[in-house]
Amino acid sequence: MTTYFERQLKEFDHAIHSMDMKLFERWVKEGAETLKNGHKIIASGLGKNVPVCEKFVGSMQSLGLEACFLNTNSAVHGDMGVVKEGDMVIILTKSGETEESIYLVRLLQERNVNMWLLTFNKDSTLTQKIPNSIVLDLWHEGDMWNIMPNNSTTLNLIVLQGLVMKIASTLELPIEDFRKNHPGGAIGQKLR
Repeated sequence: MTTYFERQLKEFDHAIHSMDMKLFERWVKEGAETLKNGHKIIASGLGKNVPVCEKFVGSMQSLGLEACFLNTNSAVHGDMGVVKEGDMVIILTKSGETEESIYLVRLLQERNVNMWLLTFNKDSTLTQKIPNSIVLDLWHEGDMWNIMPNNSTTLNLIVLQGLVMKIASTLELPIEDFRKNHPGGAIGQKLR
């Protein structure tokens, strides 16, 4: 059983090292600037990427940073009202070919927003439409058929959590910002 986990760790190591770190650093910088200018960061995804986006938003909000989740399906049914000029919108899609995501991006291109893509396909429709594309090289999903969103969603979570931590560091957030948003639980007790 340990061999399975060792294989997945190698997969994660390979994928993270395939990321364009200069582009990631620019993403962090632009994210910090978005927040400094009074705008928010929006994460949008479908299916198994929904809880990944929600975790990202939860981490941002714990730090007192403006963020929200936009379900890619619900966006076209009125939820796009959350997107304001100057916001950063992050689209998560493994293939970069998801029909709903392509439609959403087309609509977002009519707005003055800073769009970023987190994907695993460098030759997709969305990597052509979104110049700010973080593309990870994924060897295998880690399931029996190499199809289930398993390693890809875990990597999306790792990258987005890295984005949160680096933005917080860039903004030099004091622990007081975190403390006032975490009065309860074991964390609240530890911070008292």
